This record gives sequence, C-alpha cells and structure tokens, in this order.
Amino acid sequence: MTNDDDDTSTQTLETVAEKVTENDIPTTAPPPQDSHNTKSEAAMESLSAIIPSIPPSQNPSHSLLHDPQISDQITALLRHPSSGTGDNNLCRWLYDTFQSGDPKLQLVVIRFVPVIACAYLSRATLRRPLAGFEAILLALYAHETTSRAGQPVTVNVPDMSNPSLYHEPTSPTKNSTNNSTSLHISVVSPSLEPHRTVRSTRRAWIVGVALELYYSKIYEMPLNSKVEFCESVRVWACGESGPSQLGEEQGRRISLPWELLQPIMRVLGHCIVYCGGSKDNMVIFDAAMVACKALHERAVQDINPKGILVTESLLRLGNSTWFVDEYDHKILRDEVVIFE
Repeated sequence: MTNDDDDTSTQTLETVAEKVTENDIPTTAPPPQDSHNTKSEAAMESLSAIIPSIPPSQNPSHSLLHDPQISDQITALLRHPSSGTGDNNLCRWLYDTFQSGDPKLQLVVIRFVPVIACAYLSRATLRRPLAGFEAILLALYAHETTSRAGQPVTVNVPDMSNPSLYHEPTSPTKNSTNNSTSLHISVVSPSLEPHRTVRSTRRAWIVGVALELYYSKIYEMPLNSKVEFCESVRVWACGESGPSQLGEEQGRRISLPWELLQPIMRVLGHCIVYCGGSKDNMVIFDAAMVACKALHERAVQDINPKGILVTESLLRLGNSTWFVDEYDHKILRDEVVIFE
C-alpha cells in the first residue's frame, strides 16, 4: 500500500483486490462479436453516469479508445486531486472494464496507463490513500502474470565472435566452431510473482510491468496517449526541480529504478524511431525528445551510468532521424537543430 509501514489495506481495496489474482483474466479465444457489442454498450452506458457528455457512437469500443472528447474528460478526472481513492467511480469503471476480459475494452484501459501511472507515482510519495489506482495497476499486473505463465521475457543476443552470413569474426575464438549454434539469451523482464497489495518496495516494479503491457500494445495506442506518456516521463524526470504542467502535486522526488526506467526507454524509443519519419507524428517525436532530454539530465544528476548511456543513445538517434517538411522534402533532424 502507499503507507510504507502499514501492510493492511482499506476495506474498499480489500474488496477489489480479492478479485485481482493471476486467474482473473481469461486466456481463451476472444468472445463472440455479439458478446463484445453487449459489453461495449454496457461500458459506454456505465461511463455516461461518470463523465458529463458522451457523443453517440455505432462502435462504442472504438469511440472509447479514439474519441478525443471522451479521452480528454477521462484524463481530466484522473488528474483531479481527489481521484485514485478506493471509492472513486472512474477507477471502479476502469477496473471493471479491464476485468471484462474483452480485448478491445482492455485496450481502452491500457490507453490510460500513462495518466494513471503519472498520477499514482506523483501522489504515492505524499502517503495518500490511492486504493483505486492500485486496484487498476494490480489488475494489469495480474494479467501480465497470467500471460507470461511464469516465464521471463527474453531475447536472443547475437554472438559476434561466431561467423555468420554477414561477417567473419576478426579474431575467432578457439571454440567458435563448436559454439556456432549456441544461444546467448538476455532476460528483458524476469518472471512475475503474484501480488495482491502494493507496498512501497514493489511499487516501481508493479508500475513498470503495467508500462511493459502498454509497450506491448503501443502500435494500437492513439496519438494523444503517446503524448501523455512523454509528458508523464518529463514530470517523473524533473521531480521537484521543475513545476508540473499536468495538474499533479509535487511530492518527494520520484525514484526511477531500472525496472521502471527500462519500459520507459522502450516506449520512448518507439516514439523517436517509429514516429520520427512523418510530419504527422512530429508532435509525438518532439514530446519524446523533450522527455528523453529530461531523463538524461536526471540520469546525470543521479550518476546513473546505464541511464546516461541509454538516454544519450536515444538522443543521438533522434537527432539523426529523417522527417518530412512542409514541402515534402526529407530533412535530417540535425539540419533542423542547426537553425533552431
């Protein structure tokens, strides 16, 4: 929980968290279309009792994910100082919507992970009751725990000491021939253990897993969600040194351990690389570069070698990114920086 020394939770969170186990999210095939429409219409109807105005829609799940009028109202409520408590109606709606098991409705909740994480981390240091936010994060964490089935997330790292179709090693090792088929596996994210409460010692870990889930769905997230993510990262990086423009109260400095920093870098890398080539995506690109610069300054202040290396690499990559100007000419980012 938010209180570092108190391991008990409020009655509201106990009621919600009892449902948050690794078996809650079904892993079967997606529900039939009729079932999806029914759940989407029910979610839209219940949300209409929380936010002032919802435009009519023939495709409720698509509107919930992409309609800026709906998302702006939800974002404003999540950033309100009174949000995040165990009896908050919007937190209850987000929790129930994700627990519906409908993949399209789950995307709607994942779309707001940047706002939820930003509000939660910014207020958790103030030791306020945030049972509503924690219930949502625990539901996301339980979903990932089930999806991974106790296995870590790994990648195969090429061994440059072994020959390949594209290169010959400059100094072949003695056993390079025997090891040519061996795999060098690197763990991106270790296996997950079920958690039913959020202690201060595991807060960054649980939020980091929620951000990993967000990254896994990054190609389905709307533009505004990615911009909100970059703005949230800037707030986390600045801490008390810079005033927030997102309506968040400034508490103590937010810790940025690697389990939180790694998924942040992966999302920023997407925003810089994937969104840097089109003028339509320059809003995301610019927001990601600002966030990355703030993280780089924070890493230097914290004397974090790993953070410095990654942020500096992303900044160099961003400054060498092509984008299209108003005349449809391809220009290097470096050429623009010279004249800024």
